[in-house]
Amino acid sequence: DTHIDLDDLPLFKTDQPEDAESIDVTTPGPEQVLSAVRRTGNPVVDRGPVETIPAGEQVNAIPCAVYESPEVDWALVRAFRQQAADELSAVLRDRDGVGGEPEREIGEQLVRDLIQAHADAALTAGDPTVTLNAQAQLQQAVMDALFGMGRFQPLVDDDQIENIEVFGYDNVWLEYADGELKQGPNVADSDEELIEALAFIGTRSAGNERPFSVANPRLHMRLDGGARLAASAWVSPRPVVVIRRHRLSQVTLDELVARDRSLMSAEVAEFLRAAVMAGKSIVVSGAQGAGKTTLVRGLAAAMDPWERVGTIETEYELHLHELTEQHHRVVAWEARPGSGEIGADGKRAGEITLDDLVYDSWRFSLQRLIIGECRGAEVGLMLSAMAGGTGSMTTLHASDARAAIERMVTLVMQGGGDYTFARRQVAEHIDFIVQIGVKIDREGSRAFKHRYISEIIAVELGEENMVAVTDLFTAPRRSVTAVAKHLPARVVEDLEDNGDYKHVRGVA
Repeated sequence: DTHIDLDDLPLFKTDQPEDAESIDVTTPGPEQVLSAVRRTGNPVVDRGPVETIPAGEQVNAIPCAVYESPEVDWALVRAFRQQAADELSAVLRDRDGVGGEPEREIGEQLVRDLIQAHADAALTAGDPTVTLNAQAQLQQAVMDALFGMGRFQPLVDDDQIENIEVFGYDNVWLEYADGELKQGPNVADSDEELIEALAFIGTRSAGNERPFSVANPRLHMRLDGGARLAASAWVSPRPVVVIRRHRLSQVTLDELVARDRSLMSAEVAEFLRAAVMAGKSIVVSGAQGAGKTTLVRGLAAAMDPWERVGTIETEYELHLHELTEQHHRVVAWEARPGSGEIGADGKRAGEITLDDLVYDSWRFSLQRLIIGECRGAEVGLMLSAMAGGTGSMTTLHASDARAAIERMVTLVMQGGGDYTFARRQVAEHIDFIVQIGVKIDREGSRAFKHRYISEIIAVELGEENMVAVTDLFTAPRRSVTAVAKHLPARVVEDLEDNGDYKHVRGVA
């Protein structure tokens, strides 16, 4: 049993020796908080081996009854996190508008003071002294639990890890950037603790709290640094979590070619750049984890930095609004889940859907609209937004480019349109579909993922309101990037006139 009762900890015991130093553990006021760490004399200890601390720099070891080894006692971490969270809430109650870094600084002082006070009580009781390494680990673990991702934090901080997959607290798999799969450490001591940690993380989603409970068994949110978390519980045998990290938050098409020529050739990049400059509407389709969002970032980099752009996403992943040197005029929207019961309009209180945001975007004088991913009825509104030929973009899950057309048609029909109307909408408002393929080769525990643009097709309205498709680029075989197959003169001339497409290596 890993549960810790606060009354069992030395700091909170009521049977302290009569000569023990009196320690006030009541909720501190603002002045007490600001002076707490100054009394302890302990500097901030960054994550990493204690041996990296320069010789001669003073760091006080904290005695603690729980530690006899450098291993972190996670039950103790949970107890301290709850205590620190309660004290932090009490302090901030008197400080309207405090958040961000100031809030973290106050919280850090509280955590340090809490650990020191508990250690002092343990020392008075004659318990063992904690090592310097254990001190640093305990402090960092509590801070991670209070302000970060808890036991996920070291994994999220590892730049070599691309994806984190959790199938229950003790079944964790890590996918590295080079394709290797490794089993990771436990992220909790039980499934119940994992669910509780996820619910706490959801409450700390900046400005957009995400509930996670029996009534809301799905959690989707963005994390600091651009990663995205998806979790579910109660509707699966065990809680399931996937954290996807986007390592290329700012990238151009040329940089994508330079990093991996198997993704696309310079010729394909040149074509796509000209299509963006010409204001063509582009759909990027592919499987999950194929790199659709990264390619959209590369396409967006080809836009004029002064264009007024709107981005609409379930969770922020594109982050164009943060790239102010590359994109000067970006309006970014993020959908918001509701809470409580479903109202007469079919929505939960406070819910803002992608559909709502697309509709609202029409009033913001945008030149381009980028929807992170189309999944439902917002496809119809997106196609309407594309009607002006302003070069909008979106991503879609589909097995190939033609399947992407059928998926969009189906989604438009789900929004109320009939089959003929849906096909006409797709044919009239989509110019190009870029399909990204993925091939995975495995050697034991290692998995090598190959991403490649498998096809680019042109879409236009054909006879009898049918969708006419032209194969512009196709892959000669699987896992090989697409090459030019047929570039009609009308397509080339349009891109030459409007998209600076001057170095054509087309096929007659």
